[in-house]
Amino acid sequence: MQASEILARLVGFPSVVTTPNGEIAGWIRSFVEQHGGRVTLIPGPEGDRVNLFASFGPADRPGYILSGHMDVVPAKEADWRSDPFSLRSEGDKLYGRGTSDMKGFLAAVLSCLPEIAAQPLSVPIHLAFSYDEEIGCRGVRHMLARLPDLAGPQLGAIIGEPSGMRAVRSHKGKVAVRAAVRGRTGHSSRPDLALNAIHGMAHILASVVATEAALAEGPFDAAFAPPYSTLQAGILQGGQAVNIIPDTCRIEFEARAIAGVEPLDLVQPVATAFAELRQKGFETDWDVVTSFPGLALAENAPLAALLEALTGEVPLAAVSYGTEAGLFQQAGVDAIICGPGDIARAHKANEYVTLGELEGCRAVILALLHRLRS
Repeated sequence: MQASEILARLVGFPSVVTTPNGEIAGWIRSFVEQHGGRVTLIPGPEGDRVNLFASFGPADRPGYILSGHMDVVPAKEADWRSDPFSLRSEGDKLYGRGTSDMKGFLAAVLSCLPEIAAQPLSVPIHLAFSYDEEIGCRGVRHMLARLPDLAGPQLGAIIGEPSGMRAVRSHKGKVAVRAAVRGRTGHSSRPDLALNAIHGMAHILASVVATEAALAEGPFDAAFAPPYSTLQAGILQGGQAVNIIPDTCRIEFEARAIAGVEPLDLVQPVATAFAELRQKGFETDWDVVTSFPGLALAENAPLAALLEALTGEVPLAAVSYGTEAGLFQQAGVDAIICGPGDIARAHKANEYVTLGELEGCRAVILALLHRLRS
């Protein structure tokens, strides 16, 4: 099957994040097994979602992992010009949810399986397809926990997030927190009998703003824009009416960490502010919604040199978006980003990938295959 035909099948599965993915994983499993791959499905604790790990070539040697996620974000944007879960072709462009992020990469990889299966490989090639990447890289963690038994040490992982097939060595880590302050409601004429949750949240917001300003003072990493870690509030909700003292106020905020900085450390000043509120009689909730490490692959790493040779371009130092790559690195596997499509098209109506981008991805995979022949 051509990459575009496989992409049409993959887009046709509405594998929206947090929903069951048995259909898409089952189809991929059947396709891989038809080409001689050794497939393991790795369920998550949710009970209705699985990761897929497949191997080609010798089982007793380190190899390379081609990694991507099967889930996509919802397609609720009003300005889709066609069914987002039915691939539409227009010239060189293939439209549909997940075409860039990142079923285009999965389709390009799967389209290379006939060539992979036909070659005697000196080292193995593995496929690592995860679930629920879009809500904080949840599924891949369960797969990486099994990696020592599935394949042992590896030479590297190529994470096929959309990068225009330009390899990328690093990205920031991230933590996102959903939290709440709870006080006591009452009539606005008697604030002395109540405990205003919005006023309490003002203490939290002050901590967020102060922490943001402190982070802008460094440390710095010039590879990123901005070149320092960041923290910002994105959602604030509270109150019913001006004459009712609010008993609850909710906030959602995130921090993004440059290489070498633990994302969770960035939100500790805000956590301390919540603890101070509890001493004043407020109740609080604190829920870490998302947390994943950054990626920091050395400029002289063998994997960076390999991708430069395969793509013909020096890898970019960094991008602003996050991926599963840092989790691979944390698990002891060097990782680098390189995939078809453009991150600017992701999570938007009329997302697309081009036929040329799919062919460019195939060319890199087949070049890797050529290097791994026995």
